Formats: sequence, C-alpha cells, structure tokens
Amino acid sequence: MHDVFVQVLSRADALVDQAPSSLLFRIATNVCLNRLRSRRRRPEDGAPELLEEIAAHTDPEAQNAARSTLAALFRQEPDNTALIAVLHLHDKMTLEEVAAEVGMSVSGVRKRLDKLRTKLRHLEVRS
Repeated sequence: MHDVFVQVLSRADALVDQAPSSLLFRIATNVCLNRLRSRRRRPEDGAPELLEEIAAHTDPEAQNAARSTLAALFRQEPDNTALIAVLHLHDKMTLEEVAAEVGMSVSGVRKRLDKLRTKLRHLEVRS
C-alpha cells in the first residue's frame, strides 16, 4: 500500500483523475508484479531460513545458541559485514541502498553476502 501511495505521489502531475479506483488497482498490480520479477532476478534478497530461525528464538538457551552461531558466522569478517547483513536481510534494503549506506560497490556488497551464505551453509551442515 505504501509503495502504491509513493507511486501516486511521484507521478501525480502525469495522472488523470478519471476512474481513480481503477488507477489505484492498476498501480498496485504493477507494484506487485515488479516485486515478483525482482525476486526472480535477485534471489539473494531472500534471508536464509537459519537466520530467520535465529531471529525467532525467545528462550534463553536458544538465544545463547543463536549468539554462538552468529559469532561463528561473523568471526574473521570485516566489521561492517554484520551491518550489511542486517540492512539487507532484516531491514529489506536493496543491494544498491546498502552499498550507498556502507560506502561500497554493489558487487562488493553482493560478494560479502554470498560469502556469508556459504559460511552459513557450512555451519548448518555441522549442526
């Protein structure tokens, strides 16, 4: 809904106000289709299941295990790698937005996230 509102505001000068409900429906459909296309083109945008599971832990024992997994995941990684992961996987920022935020190239951000995914798969296999 937010994205539809943003589209309406950003193109307000070019929109014709005839049949506003049809216009909103068409904009909403296009926004949804664009998101589906983006997911197919950039599968790296999906957070790995283990990270989602870690975020859902509420009991102290599970939280300690999650901290241990995260410590192992980010061990020997540059300091801003955790920030990159949080911005992209949790805050749902695009690779371009993350790159601008941390002052890196998009390919550099993508490589960091790919490396984390590889490490995470190895941690999953060991568990």
